Amino acid sequence: MKKVVCLALSVMALTLAGGCASVPYEYGKDLEVSSVLRLSPGEAQFERGNPHEFLDWIGHHVVSLPSKLILWNWNVANHNISTETEEVLKQYLNDNDLPSVKVRLNDYSPGDEWRRLAKNRSVGGGWRFTFGALSVIYYTILPDRFFAGLFGGDSYNPYTNTIHLYSDHPAIALHEAGHAKDFAGEDDKGLYSALGLLPIVPLIQESRATSDALGYVIDKGMVKEEEEAYKILYPAFGSYIPSGVFGIAYDYIRFEGGVDIIVNVVSIVTGHVVGRIEADEVSRSSAAQKVQDSGLN
Repeated sequence: MKKVVCLALSVMALTLAGGCASVPYEYGKDLEVSSVLRLSPGEAQFERGNPHEFLDWIGHHVVSLPSKLILWNWNVANHNISTETEEVLKQYLNDNDLPSVKVRLNDYSPGDEWRRLAKNRSVGGGWRFTFGALSVIYYTILPDRFFAGLFGGDSYNPYTNTIHLYSDHPAIALHEAGHAKDFAGEDDKGLYSALGLLPIVPLIQESRATSDALGYVIDKGMVKEEEEAYKILYPAFGSYIPSGVFGIAYDYIRFEGGVDIIVNVVSIVTGHVVGRIEADEVSRSSAAQKVQDSGLN
């Protein structure tokens, strides 16, 4: 057991080191290939789902409680994305030249997702109609519009080039957009997505999205958002560690004595601790800068 826990801590340290902010930040330019699925004339890049008071209340107050507890944030999967979070995401996609990425805000549109899957030729047909079809079947049968925070949640689907957002948190939105940017720069998007089933690769992909989100808020001088990003993205990173180490095989490994639960808890708690240390450092640096600026004035 000790060896497994030590392994988790070691991997956690390595991935958190890889999840440091991308500084200096590199904005995307001309990342979208010619075959990418473009938005139709007059089609909105952002689609907001119609509110369903009862379902949204249950999703927010009951179904998503596990994720809220893990990330210790009430806005996780709250099914009510503010215009402030939406604007941050819009600015990111504009700054990184990603006009074709579809964004669904607490939206359930299986028909349109199937259409996007069929027409998104920037991903090979072999990948789209196997792994891609499975992802849309899952989205159709177990809609995160209700189950976000339990079976799924905020995500980016490279097969449809769609960001699905259910949490009102800028850092989470930027993290998913970071995945979109990462995939846009890959020549073989289907292969890159499939590699995420292998050990370690998911941690690399998550590291890139986290690094990009942090680098973006730093470059924009968004101090408050940077603090909050560390607090939520690092424990989220920690939650990926166990499955990321073993890849898809993790679902078939049988652990004894609750070792997998221990490793999960250690990884997430470590993420919370490290994230808050980083956030406190940002806060102290910001306060010191304000004192210095006031002295100069």
